[in-house]
Amino acid sequence: MRTALAAVMGGALLILVSAWSGSGTVAERRTVAEHAATVDGPFAGFVEPGFPFIVSSVDAGKLGAAFPERNLAVRCVLLMLGNDTHACFDTDLLRIAAVWRGELISLTTMAQVSYGDALNKNNAVPRVLGKLMLATGVYPGWMGAEPDYRDPRPTGAYAPEIGRGPIAESLGRWNGLNVVGKEAVLSYIVSGTEMHEQVASVSASGQVGVSRTFQTGSVARALTLVVGEVSTGVASEVTGVGAVVFQGAARDTVTGVGVTGAPAGARLQVDSNRFITLRIPAGAPASRFRVVAWRGRTSDRGAVAAMMKQPVEMARYEAGGPSHWPGTVPTRGSLSPDSADYVIDRVALPMPNPWRRNVRIADIDFFRDGRAAMVTYDGDVWIASGIDRGLQKLQWKRFASGLYEPLNVQIVRDTVYVFGREGIVRLLDVDGDGEADRYENFSNLTIQTSESREFPLGMSAKPGGGFFVSMGGALDNGEKTSPAIAPGFRAGSAHSGTVQEISADGRSIRTFASGLREPNIGLDPRSGLLAASDQQGNFVPSTPVFLLDDGGFYGVTPTAHSDAPRAARPPVLWIPHEVDPSGAGEVWTTGTKLGFEGDALVHLSYAKPGPFRVFLDSTRSGVQGAVVALPGYYRTPTLKGRQHPLDGQLYLAGFRIWGSNAKDVASLVRLRRTARPNTLPVAVHAGQQGILVRFASALDAKAALDRSRYQLQSWGYVRSSRYGSGHFKHDSSAGHDRHPLDAHLSADGRTLLLVVPQMRPVMQMQLDYDLRSRQGTPLKNSLYLTVHSVDSLNLDAAGFAKLDWRASARRAESSPNAAAPVAAASAALGARVFQRSGCGGCHSTDGTTAGKTGPTLKGLYGSRVTLSKRPTPRLADDAYLRESILDPSREQVQGYEPFMPSFRGVLSDAEVSALVLYIKSLGARTAR
Repeated sequence: MRTALAAVMGGALLILVSAWSGSGTVAERRTVAEHAATVDGPFAGFVEPGFPFIVSSVDAGKLGAAFPERNLAVRCVLLMLGNDTHACFDTDLLRIAAVWRGELISLTTMAQVSYGDALNKNNAVPRVLGKLMLATGVYPGWMGAEPDYRDPRPTGAYAPEIGRGPIAESLGRWNGLNVVGKEAVLSYIVSGTEMHEQVASVSASGQVGVSRTFQTGSVARALTLVVGEVSTGVASEVTGVGAVVFQGAARDTVTGVGVTGAPAGARLQVDSNRFITLRIPAGAPASRFRVVAWRGRTSDRGAVAAMMKQPVEMARYEAGGPSHWPGTVPTRGSLSPDSADYVIDRVALPMPNPWRRNVRIADIDFFRDGRAAMVTYDGDVWIASGIDRGLQKLQWKRFASGLYEPLNVQIVRDTVYVFGREGIVRLLDVDGDGEADRYENFSNLTIQTSESREFPLGMSAKPGGGFFVSMGGALDNGEKTSPAIAPGFRAGSAHSGTVQEISADGRSIRTFASGLREPNIGLDPRSGLLAASDQQGNFVPSTPVFLLDDGGFYGVTPTAHSDAPRAARPPVLWIPHEVDPSGAGEVWTTGTKLGFEGDALVHLSYAKPGPFRVFLDSTRSGVQGAVVALPGYYRTPTLKGRQHPLDGQLYLAGFRIWGSNAKDVASLVRLRRTARPNTLPVAVHAGQQGILVRFASALDAKAALDRSRYQLQSWGYVRSSRYGSGHFKHDSSAGHDRHPLDAHLSADGRTLLLVVPQMRPVMQMQLDYDLRSRQGTPLKNSLYLTVHSVDSLNLDAAGFAKLDWRASARRAESSPNAAAPVAAASAALGARVFQRSGCGGCHSTDGTTAGKTGPTLKGLYGSRVTLSKRPTPRLADDAYLRESILDPSREQVQGYEPFMPSFRGVLSDAEVSALVLYIKSLGARTAR
């Protein structure tokens, strides 16, 4: 039980299974039935037949002595070439990393491995499964006149790391690709020369090779194309249009290369019986030519000449191509009755669909006309129309596919941009058929390594052009591809745990903020304020909400990317782990349609799904804040959200993969403000005299002035390298300080003043209130505040000009509020604590382990637990369970990561005892 009794691990992601509410046409239903009859399981395969590419990381190393030992492409366009042949084009190094026949790859990235198994997190870097035909090493695929077979990119924190971002633009730049039916035409620039390339399989005389057809601009500087590297070459031959490298003592294996249509002066060459290259001289005119490569028995080498005789052709990519996903998928949403001030409507997702595609919505944005673009974690983009009040005539159109674990979509001037592991991709519909034909690289300057938790978490468009993007930290879990550098962290890239600013042309990047763990961001286009959440974990004591400053450092040492000591900027507010264990998106809303009386910030929680209204409180020393949960029960994690430009309501998307209290796998919902009176606060301020809370509705005075209806407590956290933090009083002992208060109500009944004696700065305050409006509507909720400064509140402006607040403070001190009742320890209380504290997000109570980051609690008591730092197992008795709850980082269960926060001071002694009793009630084993 040593990992996360109530913690949710850092990368907050989410998968979806949802009923198809639309009836569909007969043809559409028949298509679904036909697919269901031919493919096992609820979804077709992750790799879609007939579509020419997906982007993934691919490891083609250690596949035989003839090929490079190290050959990882972090950003690989995986091309389906026909003839059971596949190729990996490395967009960072502009090289064909590998060509092979047979099986594709092990589909083990996080999205791939969880595609049909929602909670499967056993991810790894995908490996080539087929038989290699051709490969190159970790160096650019195109070079100058004098080749240098070394990686020219600067090293990162971990020198052997291959993921170092793209090569310098002076050497080359990836422009993207064009889709034409089953073909993909690659586009890039090398040393100022524009290149288009189409890779295909080619067969002759029973042999299969690979062809690369190039359309080049004029060549300003001499270029060298590295066709392949043969590590075991023993001899070579070069003719005018062909080259071979022999392998084996008997020279019975050969790699052959031929070229057709190359510009005058171009020549094939073999360096050191190893590197097969094509040299193109400076001044060569624009041309179209083909390079063919093949590997096999020397006796079959004549097949290369036959392959070269085929015409040098390239798909006509300029005008788009045929549709892959004709038609739309109709669905019908469901509306909630207007029974409260805020209700949740469900927007039915396109499941099932004719392509039997999983639809795990990760983010949403809107076109000016109200249509929505939604990106899925599995690399698809859907366009939804018919989003109106009733949600009864939704139409879903597939727009794009093949992207690499995208978590962000933004629409800028009605153009769709997606941010995934390949960078920011601009999607263009060239021929107007409703599908993207051009997958254009807007910017791939974010440095992405193969670390699975280095997520492309956030993206916000800047009003003047360009974007802010946030990168997750390289958390120490999953497949280990770089060494640990601090508790909870691996080396990762220079961009891990940072927010990067990308210029309006996408050609430059700079670090805007650093020292973050798993940041999600949101930009207010009016004020320019950039908000960010983070997630509790190592160096992050609880969930924070930040307003980021240019150059700011936010406390996570491993992602500072600097040895110089720096003071951490404080958050606007902290949110207790029990309330939000895993912060997600930040959404800025405008106008009054959501009942916020103007522009507002909404914070989203993943693990305990739902939105929170953030109140910003400016003081002389900076900005502090408060937060209150918006009403509603969310069955699916809320990862990202956006306000609709027409109806003004809040649309929330998410899917489940990490531990969460959510029950559904994925969904899209609408938080809708009804005509019923608003029960929420609209402003919160803390200062010298206490706390001012202004409500949307007038309060019942009798209830508002009754001090027994309030409970106010505060505590602090300790920021350290340990996972999370306990709760500590002002005197540093474990627990919470309780505060007396006196209540006052303004003449209009909307502003509440709670006078608090001896107000002082504190990391966390919790105000529980149980009130009612003048109309009798219950107003029961909790406010969570962070108080950095206790400036004097303007009581005159708030409606309390004649109040002697010092006398009120003395009254509060002389008759403090009654202490909260303490329930006796019992298994029933322990079950409630287990649920309230989110323990079920990481631990099951029924013996299952699927989707859980900690061991099951069923049968734990009385068992022998193998710990990572103990030579012998330990008995799971009362003392062990209490220690696991209060000091979880002391020891860890073998095979689990130390990702559980301390509950010291969070739970009372009675609650800890009750939790132990509950675990005992789940079954005990007799120790031997």
